[in-house]
Amino acid sequence: MVTAKVWVLKKHFEGFPKTSDFDLKKIDLPKLKDGGDVSGMLFKLLKASHVCLCYRAYSRRDMKEGDVMIGTQVARVVESKNPAFTVGAFVVADSGWRTHFISNGKGLHLLPSNWPESLPRSLALGTVGMPGLTAYFGLLEVCKMKPGETVLVNAAAGAVGSVVGQLAKIGGCKVVGCAGSDDKVAYLKKLGFDEAFNYKTVTSLDEALRKASPDGYDCFFDNVGGEFASIAISQMKKYGRIAICGAISLYNDSVPQKGPYIQIPMIFKELRMEGFIVSRWNNRREEGVKALLKWVVEGKVKYHEQVTEGFENMPVAFIGMLKGENLGKAVVKV
Repeated sequence: MVTAKVWVLKKHFEGFPKTSDFDLKKIDLPKLKDGGDVSGMLFKLLKASHVCLCYRAYSRRDMKEGDVMIGTQVARVVESKNPAFTVGAFVVADSGWRTHFISNGKGLHLLPSNWPESLPRSLALGTVGMPGLTAYFGLLEVCKMKPGETVLVNAAAGAVGSVVGQLAKIGGCKVVGCAGSDDKVAYLKKLGFDEAFNYKTVTSLDEALRKASPDGYDCFFDNVGGEFASIAISQMKKYGRIAICGAISLYNDSVPQKGPYIQIPMIFKELRMEGFIVSRWNNRREEGVKALLKWVVEGKVKYHEQVTEGFENMPVAFIGMLKGENLGKAVVKV
């Protein structure tokens, strides 16, 4: 019998998450069975390799106290009764914060067969995973960027933003990014961003955005929301497009923020704003993964991972991510 460790939500977050909001438990897993579920599919046991730290916005909506923390992981098959998933294979699974789990195969994605041995498999949680796909489809399908346009992205040194900037450069755009430290700004310049600045140290965000692109912005990929978004929207060009991917400035507020309001620039500049969740393009997942993996292998898209060692450190790493302590994608090595 295998005993799995799991992190559960002990108490719903009130404002910023605390380590006391989590509880580490152990669960004994049953033996594998042939055709043991109602659909007649076969089971297999997987062991986590790396676990993704994200999904803060979904905790209140999708979880109740006592549930296993939601999240995605790269896992290795260690026992199988399913010929489609052989022992030793690696998969991406939305299985939560667990060291081991049993699956019937539904919703699992095998890592591409051409995945280079030299490339960390944890990239399937970041640059070649959900964050990378969010950047890919957000730019192509929501922003509909075109060569020669100017793209603005905030939280630009994060898992999504860093890919957004690089894909925009591949697409022939000028890219402006902002981040919350001088080290992160230096990283953005290393990635090829045309302009980058530290939003925490500028005297005026409005002036910093105007200096970075005096003519305004065609596309705005928003990961932050709040005051930043209000100021940026006022600097969009006519017919500009805004893709709303996240709102990290709002997730931990115990009291909702108020205004300013965006209707006037939206009307007079005839802007298009669209919120999206990347699962909309699940039917094109293979396309996105193939493109991202190719660009990473070719060196056109660079990556950085903030790796925390040890499953017991999941809550601490999660809180650190929300504080902006990570550069690139934050993952935990189990």
